[in-house]
Amino acid sequence: MLAVDGKGNELLDIIDVSEADADKKYEPVNHCLVVVKIGDDYLMGWNNWRKDWEIFGGCREKKETLRECITRECKEELGFDNADFRYLGLMYYKLAPGYFNPEWHDEYGGLYGLTLPKEFLPMIEEYRNDKEEIGKLAFYSDIKGKEEIAVIDEKLLEYWK
Repeated sequence: MLAVDGKGNELLDIIDVSEADADKKYEPVNHCLVVVKIGDDYLMGWNNWRKDWEIFGGCREKKETLRECITRECKEELGFDNADFRYLGLMYYKLAPGYFNPEWHDEYGGLYGLTLPKEFLPMIEEYRNDKEEIGKLAFYSDIKGKEEIAVIDEKLLEYWK
C-alpha cells in the first residue's frame, strides 16, 4: 500500500502498463489524474466539494479514451487542451463506499504528469472554466503543513519529478 486517507481509501499501487493496454487489462479504469509541475513546485486545486487540495482530473465519460479524459478534464480545470501530457501508469485503489459506489470496491485510474513554464499560471487562472468545483489554485509549497491536502494526491506528486 502506498497511501491511505482518513476515509479508508487506499492507493495500493502504480501499475507499469502502457496507456494503450490499460483498458484492455484492467477494469474499471474510470478516471484520470494529472500532476502539474510549474517550475520547481506543484500546482494544486482546492476542491469545493471535498474540501481539500487535490491534483487535477476526473471521471471518464462513455467511450472516452484515457487521453481524451485527461485532455477534457484539463480543459475544464486548467483552461487548456493541447498540453504535452506524459502517461505515468495506472493507479490501483481500494475505495471506501461513497458518492459513486455504495460499496467497498477496487478501481483504476490513469496517471499523467505535465510540466509547464511559470508564465502559464496567469493563463490558467484566466481560462479555466470549472471554478465551481476547483475554487482556487495554489502551489504545494505554499499550503503544505498549513491546509488540508488530499493524502493520496499528495503521494501522487512523487511520481512526477
